[in-house]
Amino acid sequence: MDDIVRQAIAKWPHVPHCYGWLGLDARGNWYMRDDRTQALGAFASGVAGARGSLLRHDKLVDFIHRNYESDAQGQWFFQNGPQRVYVELEATPLVWRVGGDLAVAAHTGRPARPQRCVLDEHGRLYLDTDLGFGLVHTQDVALAAEAIEQGLWVPQDMATHELPARFGYVRSPAARQALQNQ
Repeated sequence: MDDIVRQAIAKWPHVPHCYGWLGLDARGNWYMRDDRTQALGAFASGVAGARGSLLRHDKLVDFIHRNYESDAQGQWFFQNGPQRVYVELEATPLVWRVGGDLAVAAHTGRPARPQRCVLDEHGRLYLDTDLGFGLVHTQDVALAAEAIEQGLWVPQDMATHELPARFGYVRSPAARQALQNQ
């Protein structure tokens, strides 16, 4: 976490959390979701326009990457100064990129060590690593297949709906918050 963010938290410790305004897609892209966008439906609903606006500003995306973490309940967030902005996930909290040398890095750029490989009923490949659980980027599946063929990763079959509970992450903190507020 950036020092400036830590200082802001110390200065303003009681800023309310933000829900529904930031989304991460299955390819590691960030989306900003205003009130109008949120009214269209959930981030991962598949409804046209419900994702919001793709963030393209490199410095903003880098800032999000440096300040992206999870809480004790498995909800992932971006610490924006004193405000915690919870992230809506299309798939998983991390998206893995696989290099030509089969090294793995998160969409945030942080390197990771795979510990487990999972294959769901749709043929999507996931890795559980020392950083957490995530989906292998679609562009890197051929490289991941090399790791499987070499015996470096051995896929375990698992149903998609089991993944959040099994690997401890929440796809929609906004929906969870709404349930708690009822």
